[in-house]
Amino acid sequence: MKTKVRNATYDEVMALPRQPHELPQKPGMLFRTLMRVLGAPDLKQTDFSFTEKEMERAGGGPWLILMNHSAFIDLEIAARILYPRPYCIICTSDGFVGKDWLMRKLGCIPTQKFVSDITLIRDMQYTVDELKTSILMYPEASYSFDGTATPLPRGLGVLVKRLGVPVVMIKTEGAFARDPLYNCLQKRKVKVSAEVSCLLDKDQISALGRKEIESVLDEAFTFDNFAWQRDNRVSIDEPFRADGLERIMFKCPHCGTEGETKGEGTALRCAHCGKEWSMDEFGQMHALEGETEFPHVPDWYAWEREEVRRSLLDGTYLLDTDVSIGMMVDHKYIYMVGDGHLVHDVNGFRLTGCDGKLDYEQKPLESYSLYSDYFWYEIGDVICIGNKDCLYYCFPKKEGVVAKTRIAAEELYKICDPKNRR
Repeated sequence: MKTKVRNATYDEVMALPRQPHELPQKPGMLFRTLMRVLGAPDLKQTDFSFTEKEMERAGGGPWLILMNHSAFIDLEIAARILYPRPYCIICTSDGFVGKDWLMRKLGCIPTQKFVSDITLIRDMQYTVDELKTSILMYPEASYSFDGTATPLPRGLGVLVKRLGVPVVMIKTEGAFARDPLYNCLQKRKVKVSAEVSCLLDKDQISALGRKEIESVLDEAFTFDNFAWQRDNRVSIDEPFRADGLERIMFKCPHCGTEGETKGEGTALRCAHCGKEWSMDEFGQMHALEGETEFPHVPDWYAWEREEVRRSLLDGTYLLDTDVSIGMMVDHKYIYMVGDGHLVHDVNGFRLTGCDGKLDYEQKPLESYSLYSDYFWYEIGDVICIGNKDCLYYCFPKKEGVVAKTRIAAEELYKICDPKNRR
């Protein structure tokens, strides 16, 4: 999928009017049917099936529908399961670029990832109260990099209490294994399924406190797709299954060097020390010689997280890279404004560029995670920072930094959060 891009100067972009707010729209039957029809070929290809659990507790709706986020097929799964029920979709605002009218007719509600958005809460309340329509939300906000759950926003319990509608969970299996983000957009032959269940009915929402509700949600969003593949002996024998693995396995556990690993074919190799691992058909890693430090990919990723946290605590962590800069201030274009420089350290982010006119800083506590992505709209790997007025899409000239930077932003938030210090 691509987006509309236009070259512009920084001054031209800053002079543009900001995107006006519009109330959510209830999608009509034509657009609900369109969503289902367009997703049918992918679902047929994956032999998709789903089961329901305790859905009688959810009543007739509207609902708050929460779904784990693995790949684009998630939207097609939702369209199949929920049809013909009307529902609105919480969607990243850059998804509206060049297609604002269509996205609104589909019931999409724009928001900015990992940016505080009070307007979104009002829009969601309007959707359930006035439109009498369910809301589909991916609370993780980003695709999983390593196949495990990404952090849920604190305050989700407050949202559930405020909306006061039953919470329904759609949990998929196989979607990540079919199309993991690191694997260069190459789809694999995997059966995909889902379970639809009522997590919280109205009585439970009334009886439980905010933290208790968040505990229920945290438990529901605990999963490990690589473990699922291993334990269920789901065979993925495509010869490209290790392509792009360096995007999540960026540090060699043998020699400790970063940015020298390369995943290609069925193997991952460190160019610095020469150690090589193969990925078997069940997603497990095996060293060709010597010890296999981490057979399980999420364990490797968790080790990298601890290494990043250690470097933050001892003050040695630093991202320092040249970037190409895109800006979004409306839904017409992503405006490419030239080159700049991005620094991330214990003080947060600082982005400079555009002949000295751009100088943006973002402190660690401004966001609990980071909007980062691979092959973003087929432009490149991206790190996105910004606020409600403007988003900056930074395309690093240095390879292999996207996952590490997201980890660092998450760990830095934890370190700086006063609640954690107490």
